[in-house]
Amino acid sequence: MSSQLDELQEENSRLKYRLNILKRSLQEEMSQNGKAMLNINQCLQQIFGEAISTAYPGLENAPLMVTLNQQAKFGDYQCNSAMPMAQMMKAKGQKVSPREIAEKIVQNIPNNELIERTEIAGPGFINVHLKRMFVSKLLSNLLVNGVQPPSLKKKKKVVVDFSSPNIAKEMHVGHLRSTIIGDSMCRLFEFLGNEVLRLNHVGDWGTQFGMLIAHLQDKFPNYLSVSPPIGDLQAFYKASKKRFDEDEEFKKRAYQCVVKLQSKEPDFIKAWNLICDVSRNEFQKVYNCLDIRIEERGESYYQDMMTVVVKEFEEKGLVQLDEGRKIVFAPGQSIPLTIVKSDGGYTYDTSDLAAIKNRLFDEKADIIIYVTDSGQAVHFQVVFAAAQLIGWYDPKVTRVEHAGFGVVLGEDKKKFKTRSGDTVRLMDLLEEGLKRSMDKLKEKGRDKVLTPEELLKAQRAVAFGCIKYADLSHNRINDYIFSFDKMLDDRGNTAAYLLYAFTRIRSIARLANIQEATLHKAAETTEVLLDHEKEWKLGKCILRFPEILQKITDDLLLHTLCDYLYELATTFTEFYDNCYCVEKDRQTGEVVKVNMWRMLICEATAAVMAKGFDILGINPVQRM
Repeated sequence: MSSQLDELQEENSRLKYRLNILKRSLQEEMSQNGKAMLNINQCLQQIFGEAISTAYPGLENAPLMVTLNQQAKFGDYQCNSAMPMAQMMKAKGQKVSPREIAEKIVQNIPNNELIERTEIAGPGFINVHLKRMFVSKLLSNLLVNGVQPPSLKKKKKVVVDFSSPNIAKEMHVGHLRSTIIGDSMCRLFEFLGNEVLRLNHVGDWGTQFGMLIAHLQDKFPNYLSVSPPIGDLQAFYKASKKRFDEDEEFKKRAYQCVVKLQSKEPDFIKAWNLICDVSRNEFQKVYNCLDIRIEERGESYYQDMMTVVVKEFEEKGLVQLDEGRKIVFAPGQSIPLTIVKSDGGYTYDTSDLAAIKNRLFDEKADIIIYVTDSGQAVHFQVVFAAAQLIGWYDPKVTRVEHAGFGVVLGEDKKKFKTRSGDTVRLMDLLEEGLKRSMDKLKEKGRDKVLTPEELLKAQRAVAFGCIKYADLSHNRINDYIFSFDKMLDDRGNTAAYLLYAFTRIRSIARLANIQEATLHKAAETTEVLLDHEKEWKLGKCILRFPEILQKITDDLLLHTLCDYLYELATTFTEFYDNCYCVEKDRQTGEVVKVNMWRMLICEATAAVMAKGFDILGINPVQRM
């Protein structure tokens, strides 16, 4: 009996210890880094986690389910843990109703500054009503400190591999998706306070360079002393490919050129660099338009590492021979990796293994994300499995993920092509976007109101903002239909609508002649009242921003942020239509009264929208 008592006392002290840790972490979350935006959902999860641990100390891994309440009349959030807990207890032979569990959870909610009251509804849903004063305080904090990232427990090293076009080939719409999605992921991880390495894994090595160099030698024999005027590299590539396919003599020379390039003969390295530079200049035009920062680290970067990688797989006995090829089978994968071809050359598999090893060991990455089309999903699955097999990383410790995306379709729902059936050049697409956005601005008469400089800024903001947003607002996993008409439409969930809404919110204070300094002062001294239901709805919507960012960090689906910004803009419109921010004399149009707390709500909305745009890589302008 005494040993049983000892066990119970020991269990009790363990639980007390766990509870104290929970309480401490909750207090830290509330007070730590007063400038950081608070994730309300996470705080509620900690509160309910503590209540569940106290109410049911013997239940291990109790499910913690806190969600936004879909119907405002029932409350702001909802804890739905009671039902799955009842199932767990039933499996252990304890029959307790979910409602009874919910009541016990509610009785054990610790003291906190978030929750006004709770109600139990239906079979055991716990509806949570937030304290208005708490929400008001968080809004004041946001206004005084700006939109700050939620507190970060540990700064991580994140490597994002995106864009990755091939040298000597045009960038096309597939590269557009990878570039836009990858850049936005980088911006998100950077905003959250991580160290991000943005890598461009360009295709700058391989047998195709043999034919390109051989063709260069024929067309521009003095290329070593005079820089060759290769204007159209695509045409140059096609001409060399034609010769390679039709002329045996040329083909032989092309192979000799590859051997000389791989043994790093200076003249051949110079020819290779010349070809790469022409491509780089073309890529840079696209990156400049889309405001992309990226560090080039092509396949050539990993050449010397591949020999070591192959040796390591051989030494660990993981290599099999197959008709002269060296292959690696990873557990659970039906396709092998070919790490050495029968002619002794390396493959994409070898360079991808060398790249992942470099990112894990030399870059010491905590998170590695590959942003390519979904067609490469199986390839990366096998590469990741092989890297785990050889012991390079443990998926429980290091997050390595392929963020795949669907293809771009034309309005006919077929693969996006030009009328002649060619792949659409990216620069042509961006230039078409500029032309169409200018037409749209002129149609709205903006050329009569804006200065020429403002008009050009608005043109770029609308064109590139709409192209990015149209991509990001779709679930990346799905294919999406590219349509300039839809993306430039200023109704519905488009960048055009959001950019106009943002400009309108920003202009409210300007039109009421309220200076920025006045707003800053008011942020420190004026309480943000949330008495009107539309003020309350908008205030809560603004503060959901950290929850949205947390969700995207977990699933890398950026359309959630687009949906949120659209919801924020429409919720703002409801607020603005129902709550006077500025009251004017009907006859003279003069400002009679400014409701300063409402002006502050406008400012908070605009601040969160601006940060959301920044993460999406969209650059709003003051006047449109």
